[in-house]
Amino acid sequence: MGKGPFEMMERNYISGVRLKSPVDEGSYLHGLPVVRHLAQMKTLVFSKAVTFLVGENGTGKSTLLEAIAVAYGFNAEGGTRNFSFATSTTHSELHRYITLSRSAYPKDGFFLRAESFYNAASYIDEVYEEEFRAQVGTSYGERSLHAQSHGESFLSMVENRFGGNSIFLLDEPESALSPSRLMTLLAHIHQLVGQNSQFIIATHSPILITYPGAEVLELSEQGIHSVDYRETEHYQLTRRFLENPEQMLHYLLDER
Repeated sequence: MGKGPFEMMERNYISGVRLKSPVDEGSYLHGLPVVRHLAQMKTLVFSKAVTFLVGENGTGKSTLLEAIAVAYGFNAEGGTRNFSFATSTTHSELHRYITLSRSAYPKDGFFLRAESFYNAASYIDEVYEEEFRAQVGTSYGERSLHAQSHGESFLSMVENRFGGNSIFLLDEPESALSPSRLMTLLAHIHQLVGQNSQFIIATHSPILITYPGAEVLELSEQGIHSVDYRETEHYQLTRRFLENPEQMLHYLLDER
């Protein structure tokens, strides 16, 4: 077991989050496990350079990450704090109820979410249309993100746009990447951590959560707990399946 979720590191740009007021009982947010647990906590502290939020669907990890991003000033659909596009207003109002603790101020940052990456890429294409047409280098590379595969454009964003002394919020980045590309992402994360950047990542990936020294916060009906990645259901279930897929499939498909 690593350090608990209530220990702090001075370097973090976002060092904690807490509820500043009760969520309306009539809101669907009131029933989310993460909201219930935040209401019972003083502060959920992010004590490491890399924090993973894991848990079953519906526990509220992506909702919490989105709220943190919007409260910090990022566009709700992704991007930097300067992105002004909006294709639809579908984000929750949780950001109105939370307060962020900040121990330092970053040079830059980015909120990258899988479900609206296409919208962010379209905005980038619009802004840099002439540069991409001339294949002139930009902070997002030389090629339109839409001219690349989902995984290629995602990594191109990380390789070209992400830098040191920054805060990065990633929502389920594994949806765009193959296992080998996830390992490439781990290498980029490590490089950026060495340049004094911070990551908070909501994920289901048993590969990503193995990053050395990261804190894994598991969200469940029972609470928010700091755990070793080997204790997570993501890791244990994937390992059991790969060790004996025939047995697992026999059970799942009820073959007699």
